[in-house]
Amino acid sequence: MLEDFFTRHGLALPTDQSERLAAGRRRRRLDAVPDPLRLAVTAFDASRMRAQERARRAGTRPRSNHTLETALAILRDLAHFLIAERGKDGWELVDVHDIEAFLNTLPRARKRRLTVLRQFFRFARAQHLVLVDPTRGLTGGEARGFRGVTLTLDQQRGLFRRWTTDETVHPHAALVGMLALLHGASSTETRLLQIDDVDDTTQSLRLGKRPRPVPMDPASWTVLQRCLAHRESWRTDNPHVMVTKGTKAGRSPASTA
Repeated sequence: MLEDFFTRHGLALPTDQSERLAAGRRRRRLDAVPDPLRLAVTAFDASRMRAQERARRAGTRPRSNHTLETALAILRDLAHFLIAERGKDGWELVDVHDIEAFLNTLPRARKRRLTVLRQFFRFARAQHLVLVDPTRGLTGGEARGFRGVTLTLDQQRGLFRRWTTDETVHPHAALVGMLALLHGASSTETRLLQIDDVDDTTQSLRLGKRPRPVPMDPASWTVLQRCLAHRESWRTDNPHVMVTKGTKAGRSPASTA
């Protein structure tokens, strides 16, 4: 953003904009919690904000804004699930079967979600909002192995043709798709990919924490060059390969949106 550019070049002093933006994101998540369940989530968020401030003053490691926002998003999703799928509009009505059903809607996020839910219900019990902690006894483990939906060979071929021949496809979408399809790259690995990770001599990339550079096939390399040309049009100092209107003036990676 512009603030990043000016402060990085010594043209302006840092402001509290990042904190104000974080507060706005938390507010939107709280507002999205259904009314009957919102008060407890708001109180939980307030207690976590106080803990964050205490940690900052004490010089210890506070929870990041991202961690706080993720927790609110999980509680927002649980609240909607309880009302829409379980017909419950009070936290005191929640039982272990409700929690298990919610966790099963996104098995790969089970451990992270359960951690947040344990923290919330521990708080709720301390505040006498619930009598019993419904997360007690649940485990965060899950069976290993891929659980997502797989594509047929015909679907994969169709996507390959689209990403390599259709000029209407955005360069970012084509790059994310090709690196995932042919090289098993996660969206995070692609978003964090920087110019310095690209080796023109060997036509390879350093992806994430992989121990060795990943050689690119001709099709993937062509898609990458198209993405780099798109980046060049922004005339940016951002070191990442994928640069958007919102990140061209700063140094942060593109968002997941």
